Formats: sequence, C-alpha cells, structure tokens
Amino acid sequence: MTAGRLLLWRHGQTSWNATGRFQGQADIELDETGLRQAAEAAPVLAREGVTRLYSSDLLRTRQTAAALTEVTGLEPALDKRFREISVGDWEGWTLDDVLAADPGYLDRERAGEDVRRSPTGESLGEVATRFSEALREVAEDADPTDTVLVTTHGLAARVGTAAFLGLDLVAARRFGGLRNCHWILLVNKHDDWRIDAWNLGVSAEHLEGLVG
Repeated sequence: MTAGRLLLWRHGQTSWNATGRFQGQADIELDETGLRQAAEAAPVLAREGVTRLYSSDLLRTRQTAAALTEVTGLEPALDKRFREISVGDWEGWTLDDVLAADPGYLDRERAGEDVRRSPTGESLGEVATRFSEALREVAEDADPTDTVLVTTHGLAARVGTAAFLGLDLVAARRFGGLRNCHWILLVNKHDDWRIDAWNLGVSAEHLEGLVG
C-alpha cells in the first residue's frame, strides 16, 4: 500500500531567512512573520484532508507543524532525515561570505556538480538520498486514502522530491525554490507519483491554484 497524496510544507520565515543567511541545521526559531505565516497556512492545508503528519526535528519546522496540530489535532512524527542540508562552517554566512571563501561554488552547482556545502557540510546528493528514502517510507506506510504532510525545508524538499521521482540533481535545478510556508503536492496515480502543484501558499494567486 502507499499514500494517495503527499504534501511537503516548507517552514515559516526565520530571522536568518529574512537576512539571507545560510541556516542549514542551525536550530533557528520562527520570527513573528514566520509564526503568522504558519497560522495562516494551517487552515488551508487542513482543508486538504491531511491524515498523517511528519516533521523535521528542527525547531522551525516543529513550530510550523504545531500550527497544523492546533487545527487538526494531529501530532507530528519527527524524523531528522527531513532536515535541511547541513552547511557546516557556512552556518550564519551570507552568499557573499560563501563566495569570498569559495568563488567557484555557484558555477559548479549550476553545472550540476554534487557540491558539498562547506568542507564540513553535506552534499546535495546526500540530502536527496536521505530525504527521498524517508519520504518513500512514510508514503509506503500509509493507505491510498491518506494525505500525508511533511513539514520540512526548502532545499531538502526540492532535491529530495527530485530523487523521490527518479530525477537527478540537474533536473532538480529546474524546480523553483520553495517560498517560506509554501508547499508541494505530489499525487499517486496508478503507483506513479507525479507533481500536481508546486509552491502553493495562502496568497491570492496560490489560493486560486488550490480551488481552480
């Protein structure tokens, strides 16, 4: 058996998101905007009929998931495989800081290289593998009538979704980055997972995508 639908929900905004800093697995809490985003998105996601809730174990995702718990009563099962990529020494750095230390970083990543985020962090491929394995496990543990929601992180969701669908890192670059508190919808049609929606949220343009 496998779930009928998967929702991958990025956490709300943090102060480090707002100032353009690499977070990785630093345990940063949501700021006021992030808490409001989660509270606004939760009722919309509840209407999707979520039956099972999972989350990265980092604080910002747990706080985001808590907003959905308030609406649905579902408690998240925590799994550290849904964490964001570890950026190691780059935690708290801006992109300018990274490029000063490693000028060729962006060019290598854009060319499809499996770039490691600092000498002590993870590579994109490592994240894609652990995330997709966890996602497959939670999907296969569910029934076709289930809608499973995972509260997670932007890059991890992007490369993890690509790997889950059998796509490589070059293909993953074709997917836009998830905005804070936006989500991906995957639908299982005859044991074939497909992207039904990408970057949905509570703004008017994305609400239109939910009901249209």
